[in-house]
Amino acid sequence: MRFGSLHGRLTAFLPEGAVDVEKASGGRFGADPQSVYTDWEAFRAFTFSGEDAVDFDPADLDAPAPAPAQVFAIGLNYRAHAAESKLDVPERFPPVFTKFRTALSGPVTTVVLPSGTVDWEVELVVVIGRRADHVSAADAWEHVAGLTVGQDLSERTSQLAGPAPQFSLGKSFRGFAPTGPWIVTVDEVENPDDLELGCAVDGEQVQLGRTADLLFGVPALIEGLSAVTSLLPGDLIFTGTPAGVGMGRTPQRFLQPGEVLTSHIEDIGELTQTFVKE
Repeated sequence: MRFGSLHGRLTAFLPEGAVDVEKASGGRFGADPQSVYTDWEAFRAFTFSGEDAVDFDPADLDAPAPAPAQVFAIGLNYRAHAAESKLDVPERFPPVFTKFRTALSGPVTTVVLPSGTVDWEVELVVVIGRRADHVSAADAWEHVAGLTVGQDLSERTSQLAGPAPQFSLGKSFRGFAPTGPWIVTVDEVENPDDLELGCAVDGEQVQLGRTADLLFGVPALIEGLSAVTSLLPGDLIFTGTPAGVGMGRTPQRFLQPGEVLTSHIEDIGELTQTFVKE
C-alpha cells in the first residue's frame, strides 16, 4: 500500500490514481493523515478500489506524515560519509538529533536559502506504525508502518557554529525536511534492507548509495532508540545519508538559487526541491 496526504487529506495511491480514504471508506477512517495510526491494523487490511481513484498533481502532495510527535535524525550512519566528514565511525550507536517538525514539507517544493551554505543529504525515512518500547532488532520491522524518501537539508554555518554545534536548528529551517511522495508499506518493497538512494543537482548526480551500507540498519536503530525512549505511531526516523554531500567536497559546493535538487529511493519515489534566494 502507498498512502499519504493530498490537499491535506489522507489518501491511498493506486496505479489508477489517488483515492480519498475518508470518502472511499464511508467514514470508517478519518481525513487526517496522522490519524491513520490510531487504527493501523484495520487500515492495512482495508481494500481500496481503483474505481474511486482520480488523477492528481504531485505538486499538491503534502508531507505524508505531517505531524509526528517525534522526528529522530541519525548522523554518521554510512562509513564513507563519516570519512568525508573527517569523523570517526560510531561504534556503539550513531549520533542522534532532531529536525523540528515545522521543517516538514511535501515532495515538490520551493525552498528559501537562508545562506550560501545549504547542503543536501538524501535519506531513507522510517515511519513508525506501532508504539515501540524495548523492541528487539528481530521484531523491529513489525513496528514500521512504511518507508518514505527524505532530504535532511542542512545549513552548515549555523549547524557547526560553536561553542556547541546547533545540529537541530541548522537542519530545521522552513522546508528543510521534504518527505514523500508517499509512505510505502514494507510488504511492497522487494528488499527493505537494501535500497538504492541518491540525489542530483540540476541533473548532475551528487549522491548514490545503498541502504545495505548503513552501519546501523533500520532494525538496529529501532532497537537502540526504543531502549531509551518510546517510539510513537507516526514518528519519523531519518536514517542517515551516504557520501557525496557538498561540505565533503574539494572545493566545497552548496545549493544555489535557481538550482533543482531531485532525490530518489528505489521502490518508493522521488522528491523535487527548487531553491530561491531569501
